[in-house]
Amino acid sequence: MRARIDEIVFDCHDPARLVRFWAELLGGDLVDRSADWSYIDPPGFVRLAFQRVPEGKAAKNRLHLDLDAGDVEEAVALGAVRMGAVVTDEHGRFQVLADPNTSNYQF
Repeated sequence: MRARIDEIVFDCHDPARLVRFWAELLGGDLVDRSADWSYIDPPGFVRLAFQRVPEGKAAKNRLHLDLDAGDVEEAVALGAVRMGAVVTDEHGRFQVLADPNTSNYQF
């Protein structure tokens, strides 16, 4: 048997807010199935789903998405939050951004 990834699900406090951020960033139609569950099917990628959970985030993420957003300023204008400085090395540069779900991050 070979399984396939059907969707990536993010626990959060506000699924409707996050699905709108990610839909604007990645494209795709958004669906609010309920107040507790929303998702998008970005073009060329697996479904991203957001489910409401009552508890806050307690530790560092064990999974994150590395995206080529093109213009970081556009992502920030959509609500992304800068996390630290721009990193530049011999392989290029990158900026760590968090989605608007900053209530789940511990600084």
